[in-house]
Amino acid sequence: MVEDSRHAALVNSQSAEEWLVRAEELVPVALEKAREVKGFSGRWKRIISKLEQMPSHLSDLSSHPCFSKNALCREQLQAVSEALNEAIVLAELCVEEKYKGKLQMQSDLDALSGKLYLNLQDCGLLIKTGVLSEVTFPLAVANSSGEPGAAIHGSIRELLARLQIGHLEAKHRALDSLVELMKEDERNVLAGLGPSSVAALVQLLMETSPRIREKTVTIICLLAESGSCENWLISEGVLPPLIRLVESGSAVCKEKSAISLQRLSMSADAVRSIVAHGGVRPLIEICRTGDSISQAAAACTLKNISVVLEVQQTLYEEGIVKVMINLLDCGVLLGSKEYAADCLQNLTSSNDDLRRSVISEGGVEGLLAYLDGPLTQESALWALKNLVGLISVEVLCSLDLLPRLVHVLGLGSLGAQQAAASVICRACISTEMKKLAGKAGCIPLLVKMLEAKTNSAREVAAQAVSILVTLSYNCREVRRNDKSVPNLVQLLDPSPHNTVKKYVVSCLASLSSSKKCMKLMISYGAIGYLKKLSEMDIPGAKKLLEQLEKGKLRSLFSRK
Repeated sequence: MVEDSRHAALVNSQSAEEWLVRAEELVPVALEKAREVKGFSGRWKRIISKLEQMPSHLSDLSSHPCFSKNALCREQLQAVSEALNEAIVLAELCVEEKYKGKLQMQSDLDALSGKLYLNLQDCGLLIKTGVLSEVTFPLAVANSSGEPGAAIHGSIRELLARLQIGHLEAKHRALDSLVELMKEDERNVLAGLGPSSVAALVQLLMETSPRIREKTVTIICLLAESGSCENWLISEGVLPPLIRLVESGSAVCKEKSAISLQRLSMSADAVRSIVAHGGVRPLIEICRTGDSISQAAAACTLKNISVVLEVQQTLYEEGIVKVMINLLDCGVLLGSKEYAADCLQNLTSSNDDLRRSVISEGGVEGLLAYLDGPLTQESALWALKNLVGLISVEVLCSLDLLPRLVHVLGLGSLGAQQAAASVICRACISTEMKKLAGKAGCIPLLVKMLEAKTNSAREVAAQAVSILVTLSYNCREVRRNDKSVPNLVQLLDPSPHNTVKKYVVSCLASLSSSKKCMKLMISYGAIGYLKKLSEMDIPGAKKLLEQLEKGKLRSLFSRK
């Protein structure tokens, strides 16, 4: 044991130049011995071919300006020398026919051929990828230099380089260290990354070792979540192996891969690639059976995919509708339910077949039940808006749609109120629904919403009022509200960004049969606004202006 430790110390103390001399001396010896072998001719031809390529690779490596300063060069030359020594030993055994068995020797020769191929590949990578220029000092030297920044950056660059060269166990150790470094100093790790490092990580995702895959996908997940190298990851082909890990990886691999896909599925091109590589089915399966985090990540990824109209049919064929409806009810995390509602909103945005499928699978009931939950319900409301036009009045009444909408208009966020008002616009086409909406208490809440801070919220409130006010019962309700006319007149602003005015004119026209309302319109300055709107050819503005001007004239004569 003492002798072994002395030998190891001697090996580690040798410089890159010494290892180079040793390798250059061994190459001709190995070639000579290999050419003497008569048996296993096919295998030895492959080995000889690799040995013949070795001198040029060693020359390229030694001519690099950073050759003597680089720890990886010394390690690489040490690995080359060991492989050459092994070639000499195996050649001598074959010549003397002293090997234990033919099958064992065949296995040993195949292993040697693999080592030589790896050595040639790694020598090439050290030159082509710029690793030599980046890693100009060993980590031990960096740590002793007294400069913490140099030590950190040196360590990161060396670890990233080690992902690309060496045998699998060495790469595994590099992954362990890189995971720890990312936890401590993610910013510096990201700064040291390049396309070659990302490509190396993607390659490691496809290794057979479960440990390697889990460590690699953990790092890729951190990279995807950082938001700084999605393009590199996608361009280096990370999506197909991530999909395979979602499909058949360990629990850790499934979770980290699903989270990675969630982050990477933000662009339409990435979505198309995920669908093209068969990613929909395993994501849907995780929504059915996965744990809470994996389920939420998969649901979010499917939500992102559902935005792209051209792939919605594929989602439908894979059974996404039923799965998303089930998530509304049984999602482990509240986030899963929210993503499911978002997904259903996207799926029902423009496709009547998908809308009918959602309705037939019980999606309306699921969305309404979701409205009763603790989360903001905007996506569920927008999905309902897409669906209510295909549902009969009887069914809408039986589902208590309007009381829920009134609740949202009264207590929901502004976004939820806007969505609820949009549902009313879409649902209240028939006289019966308009009457039910008025009796349910929608009118005062919509009139109040005319004061909302955003133009979009004011617009949808004005649109809803303009639809409901065509019914005499609702028109009386609007007249009784002291804020109706002032709020409406205030929204006659003729500026181009004001998209509310066309609905406001319609509302005021319906109220103009009331002398009290006409007087209020005049007193709040409606005539001035309407003159400008008439010039802009806003529908109904000119007619309403004439009514108000006649009413003002009659009032003037009556006072005289």
